[in-house]
Amino acid sequence: MLELLTYPFMQRALLAAVLVGITAPAVGIYLVQRRQAIMGDGIGHVALTGVALGFLTGTNPVWTAIAVSALGAVLMELIRWYGKTRGDLALAMLFYGGMAGGVLLINLSPGGSNANLTTYLFGSITTVSQQDVVVISLLAGFVMLITLGLRRQLFAVCQDEEFARVTGLPVRTLNLLLAVTAAVTVTVAMRVVGLLLVSALMVVPVAAAQQATRGFAMTLALAVSIGVVVTLSGTVFSFYENVPPGASIVVLAIGVFAVITALAAPLAKSRARRAAAAEERCTLRDDVLV
Repeated sequence: MLELLTYPFMQRALLAAVLVGITAPAVGIYLVQRRQAIMGDGIGHVALTGVALGFLTGTNPVWTAIAVSALGAVLMELIRWYGKTRGDLALAMLFYGGMAGGVLLINLSPGGSNANLTTYLFGSITTVSQQDVVVISLLAGFVMLITLGLRRQLFAVCQDEEFARVTGLPVRTLNLLLAVTAAVTVTVAMRVVGLLLVSALMVVPVAAAQQATRGFAMTLALAVSIGVVVTLSGTVFSFYENVPPGASIVVLAIGVFAVITALAAPLAKSRARRAAAAEERCTLRDDVLV
């Protein structure tokens, strides 16, 4: 199995997988807390326009994807803030427009075709270059700086915006910062799992961790651990079986969720029975003392 480490492209692929496995759940936990699990999918649609714009202008698609997806994420947040009853329709148009804009621009670029978008739509981790690794590392550092450095403030905002506003937190600024951070995370992950599947890696490890843990810190730690395990395992599996890594990673993540859910239900019932028995013993002791 260690033979794959002798290939430089696999070394880069595994490093990129680890970085994505850490950053995606670190942002996803806040989106899940806000019940915006689908936001990563919407940003992925918008980022496609950025990728195509990179091909059209002859620049690195990663940087143009960051710019466009960040703008799209800010627009999503403003629509959520001001849109009210018409917000869902505006978001739908933004999502579909992002996908359509990507297809249109890629076909307008010199020598471009829809095939150029395939590696970004579904991921192509084995084609990650040394330059890509540097860019992914820098972006991952930014994401972790925000998600960990501002974890208390972001958690407060995601838990209860009104309470956070009363305590003096800059709620709107933090919301916009989280939206931009989610956009950067999507860009980081697009070469690994693809724009169409990135939302799953942001949400499924968090959902799995929530089945087995209590408290924000423990949930975050377990979600990141699951993210790293499934990205590494999916990458190794794709190397030996010659299957798409993005699909392998997401299927493994869903499998982990199913296993943890199956194990967590009996444990939760057992804890509930023990708690009820302890409460009954306390009641009987109080009755005897009386």
